[in-house]
Amino acid sequence: MTTPLDIIKLAFKQAGIIGVGQTPLAEDTNDAFTLLNFMLAEWNKQRWLVYHLVDVAYTSNGSISYTVGIGQQFNVTRTDRLEAAFFRQTIPSVPNQIDYPLQIIEARETYNNIALKSLTSFPSYIFYDSAYPVGYVYPWPVPQANLYEVHITVKETLGQFTTLNQQILLPNEYFTALFYNLAVRLRPMYQLPPDPTTVALAKATLAVIRGANAQIPRLVLPNEINRGGIYNVYSDTFFSVAASLLCTYSIFHVLLGGILT
Repeated sequence: MTTPLDIIKLAFKQAGIIGVGQTPLAEDTNDAFTLLNFMLAEWNKQRWLVYHLVDVAYTSNGSISYTVGIGQQFNVTRTDRLEAAFFRQTIPSVPNQIDYPLQIIEARETYNNIALKSLTSFPSYIFYDSAYPVGYVYPWPVPQANLYEVHITVKETLGQFTTLNQQILLPNEYFTALFYNLAVRLRPMYQLPPDPTTVALAKATLAVIRGANAQIPRLVLPNEINRGGIYNVYSDTFFSVAASLLCTYSIFHVLLGGILT
């Protein structure tokens, strides 16, 4: 069982602050414990440092917005952004419930451009206001009450350590990352210059986590820029199939007319 205290002791030795057989003072240990939690709080905001995404749902009640946070309508730790979102038709008489993706509006400025924010219809977009301590999601158009279930996908929090002796419940690859990266952050606290070896090892452990957590979604172009038809690489234009057939028919008609005359 690995604990935060184990990580802290190893980090002090790696940083060159204590030697073999030495034990850090209680004050130094507490400072390192605080620094370790600060580092985890930063990691929680990095998608590639979070090993899992969670889906959270709430049945629409006709409101323009819904709260996000522990004990809120979307009962999940308040997040900084949405990773994905969709809504599901929940009509009881329909046996197979269908999911429809929602396009994420990334900025408040874009959401503000919507003229009729209270429009009630089939939702297509969702905006997340990352307010603190409670966030808010705004599906738009507003889904009707009790007919749809709004789903948001957010990063699962890595959590915070509450005691020095608790068990660290993280995948194994996180242990060395916590150790080396804490050692890198401890050295400046004691007016020590960066150690190139420790810095390189810290980066290597983060690269392992990046590779383990990498999930690259399939590229999807917005509907607004999708253009059907045949692409002409010389003119950078699209020629629709219908127009192509009409043009072919016109040319054939002209040629046929010339032959007959």
